[in-house]
Amino acid sequence: MKPRIILLCLGLLLTARAAQAQWVVTDPTNLAQGIINSTKQIIEAARNGSTLLQSFQETVKIYEQGKRYYDALKAVNNLVRSARKVQQCMLLVGEISDIYVNGYQRMVVDDNFSAAELAAIATGYARIIEESAGELKELQDIVNPTDMSLTDKDRIDVVERVYGVLRHHRDLARYYTRKNISISLLRDARRNDLDRVMALYGTDEQRYW
Repeated sequence: MKPRIILLCLGLLLTARAAQAQWVVTDPTNLAQGIINSTKQIIEAARNGSTLLQSFQETVKIYEQGKRYYDALKAVNNLVRSARKVQQCMLLVGEISDIYVNGYQRMVVDDNFSAAELAAIATGYARIIEESAGELKELQDIVNPTDMSLTDKDRIDVVERVYGVLRHHRDLARYYTRKNISISLLRDARRNDLDRVMALYGTDEQRYW
């Protein structure tokens, strides 16, 4: 009985039906679908702008609009324990977006990177986010309680797998950010100008990535 109750909660989490009963927020819209949609839009913006700066400006705009879904999701506190893992999967994608936007907006104004390098860095972030969005789509597909093609255990196993993959992607986004920042640090170290980079990216105690 417990697995079926869990699946029912997961289904409510990822569909619009009974959204008001599931979400302790003022906006009864489908937060999960909003998160998936905003993630897809971030990927499109990162790739389709006519210039690098325009692409990133549009990315930031979409990110700021979509952030309300993550903020609302964080406020939910009445989920059963296993359903929280689905919640955490979505929040991990939000964390990846945070890492990308907060890190890349500093790199854009960092004269240690050429336009070609910034374009390559943006492509790397877009790939990480795209793969994360694919995992969310799989999560949405399998936690539908009307789909009888998978057993309860199969569904829970997929949730666990997706959670593990998204944690890896979050850690990869952090590592990718650190590696790119280390390039800037190395270039400024050669010019004895580390203070500028530290002011831009933060000291060891202040760093956000």
